Amino acid sequence: MVVVRDLEEATRQTEALFGRKASWRGIHTDAGSANALFRLSNTYLELISPVGAGFAGRALEAALEQQGEGELGLAFGTDDAEACAARLRAAGLPVRDPWEGEGHSSDSDDVRHWRNVMIGAEATRGPWLFGIEHLDAEDLLPVVEPDDPTASIQALDHVVLVSRDLEATKKLYGEQLGLRLALDHNFEARDLRMLFFRVGGATIEVIGRIGAEPDRDARDRFGGLAWQVADADAARQRIAEAGFDVSEVRGGNKPGTRVCTVRGEPCGVKTLLIEPGA
Repeated sequence: MVVVRDLEEATRQTEALFGRKASWRGIHTDAGSANALFRLSNTYLELISPVGAGFAGRALEAALEQQGEGELGLAFGTDDAEACAARLRAAGLPVRDPWEGEGHSSDSDDVRHWRNVMIGAEATRGPWLFGIEHLDAEDLLPVVEPDDPTASIQALDHVVLVSRDLEATKKLYGEQLGLRLALDHNFEARDLRMLFFRVGGATIEVIGRIGAEPDRDARDRFGGLAWQVADADAARQRIAEAGFDVSEVRGGNKPGTRVCTVRGEPCGVKTLLIEPGA
């Protein structure tokens, strides 16, 4: 979830970055927000903006005032909102009862429905975290065919979170949310400890300084999104031609990968493109 001030401009920019149109554009009348959704092979990106005086609109206005545009939260899919809420409560997290959400399409008469399981802000260490049970057929949120499959963004590779209390963040995402911890490693050359949590074909990558004194009051913050492309050179050329400032392609930290950076932080997000390789 990425919060933006100007949804129309952010949608146009993201369509140019992704090389595909939005899958959904809608409004949440009672909540006071509007959104654009980009469905990919393993997730979807939500751009969301305040448009009214509803509870979501007020919260989004406050977020923009506090942090500006950029990553706001993570939504985790569930098939059963009630069971999700019960499991999270059993793990010690403050969770509200599931509530019904409704979104009306900006382009048609379609209406989407879902149930959200919100985790109390006092326990999320900063980001908005919630479970979501979609109640409609998948064709209401289709994967829009890209302009060029070789050069367009295909999937989310990883989300970066920066933590100043790695043990607390490790407990939240591992023990309480129940995500699989695939890596906990010190990279001495970079003075970084890195935790990799796998979920839904993507990685939540948590980083912090080795041996740093834990700051139990510090909020975790997002450090960027990395998107998978089939061909880094083709993707770089397409995005540069669309007007973005893009670095040259270089070898990634993981052997065999090739990456490039989209400078200027589109929609307030540090953005990396990655060709996974073999």
